[in-house]
Amino acid sequence: MSWKGIILAGGSGTRLYPLTLSISKQLLPVYDKPMIYYPLSTLMLAGINEILIITTPQDLSLYKALLGDGSQFGLKLEYEMQLNPDGLAQALIIGEHFVGDSNVCLILGDNLFHGQGLKDFLIKAMKQKDGASVFGYEVSNPEDFGVVDLGADNEVLSIEEKPVSPRSNIAVTGLYFYDSNACQIAKKVEKSARGELEITSVNEVYLKERRLKFNLFGRGFAWLDTGTHDNLIAASQYIQIVEKRQGRKIACLEEIAYCNNWISIDQLREIGIKLCKTDYGKYLNLLAQSNTRKRD
Repeated sequence: MSWKGIILAGGSGTRLYPLTLSISKQLLPVYDKPMIYYPLSTLMLAGINEILIITTPQDLSLYKALLGDGSQFGLKLEYEMQLNPDGLAQALIIGEHFVGDSNVCLILGDNLFHGQGLKDFLIKAMKQKDGASVFGYEVSNPEDFGVVDLGADNEVLSIEEKPVSPRSNIAVTGLYFYDSNACQIAKKVEKSARGELEITSVNEVYLKERRLKFNLFGRGFAWLDTGTHDNLIAASQYIQIVEKRQGRKIACLEEIAYCNNWISIDQLREIGIKLCKTDYGKYLNLLAQSNTRKRD
């Protein structure tokens, strides 16, 4: 079964006002890259190269200017508009035609994932061709997220959206793997008391059918929701520290594309030359030089 990806980069970004009064939050910088690069890199690590980006009508042209058709990253990008921010599950409804009969990975545009073994987690989730897989992370403020209550062997007992009295401190992250039934399930979801089509409602359907798998990211992983001012700067500082310490770029789309054999070394070098005045471009040039020597 083939897989496609959806990035929800819509919404009004009210938590980041006044930064987002005139621009989509997913176009804001997280250290040295636009925020949208991070969810894109997660999908690319999973081997998904057919991706739909859902954004607002006023921001659509900006995303196209930044990413184009995705061919420079070995991707096939499509775009759709979210006219009103009516909840996360709406992304599956908007993306129904794009998804077709494929399985789909939905990721939120303001979520950043990083950690050793991340690719293995993603591949494992994709091996489950029937049902859904969600990921959890321990947080100190579970009331701000969808919260999962677990039984023995990580069996999901319940999922609640922003509960007043959380049953655990395990938040459901903004990364969801679904089978080809997800879009039809989303179309049947009713709006919550908050007036939104909750992704938790989609997950609850899979839970009731006993087709929901759960994966817990451990302490060695970083999951950052960059939707607030504090989290935005914390994410930038995290990326800066790790990149400077290790000398390796996080969410470098060209590097992932090259490692996936989606672009050639000549394409990698060409992009590096174009960005040569930046540390990002210098990194790509060094990467191209290193791999040229290995090839020779």
